[in-house]
Amino acid sequence: IPFLLLSCVLCGVVGTFTRRYLHREEGYARFFIYYAIFFFGMVTSSLAGTIELLFVGWEMVGLSSALLVAYFHERQNPVRNGLRIWSIYRLSDAAFMIAAITMHHMTGTGDLGGLMSSQIWPDGTAAITSQQALLVGLLLLVAVAGKSALFPFAGWLPRAMEGPTPSSAIFYGALSVHLGVYLLLRVGPIFEASLLLRIAVITLGV
Repeated sequence: IPFLLLSCVLCGVVGTFTRRYLHREEGYARFFIYYAIFFFGMVTSSLAGTIELLFVGWEMVGLSSALLVAYFHERQNPVRNGLRIWSIYRLSDAAFMIAAITMHHMTGTGDLGGLMSSQIWPDGTAAITSQQALLVGLLLLVAVAGKSALFPFAGWLPRAMEGPTPSSAIFYGALSVHLGVYLLLRVGPIFEASLLLRIAVITLGV
């Protein structure tokens, strides 16, 4: 709920600013269509109770981000950078999808509460072994690194500045890059089940 409220407040503020900032651009309506997709993706991700639904919101955020980077599509650089970002997202999202399918296979459910064997999130313990948690966690770390512009995928973040200033502010300074951290919080008990996985998280953060 706090993450949802943060998304609503920041998207509302930036949307209000954009009404005046981009009102003379030819793609004014197109911007707000992409922006609506982004906002709906953030809401879906924030409220998702299953790993599949979280992935749907995750994809909507990624799609709208790439489209907004290529917003000035009459120029070559924005389009090129949008495609580069989309290709990086494809790699990280593939890792996310494999992790989701693997968790489904291991636990028989995609429900995030079902992954916690003792209590509901965030106080539960993982319903999988430490070796299974290591496999799933490393895949999720790849997904997080791509979405949050961490090593080795950090190169897409400067390229994202090709998009309009409001999109840069909301996506890459406020919400989009933190969606990966939000995913780590949602599956926190899985990372607590493996010492090697916790070391990997710390290493990636450093």
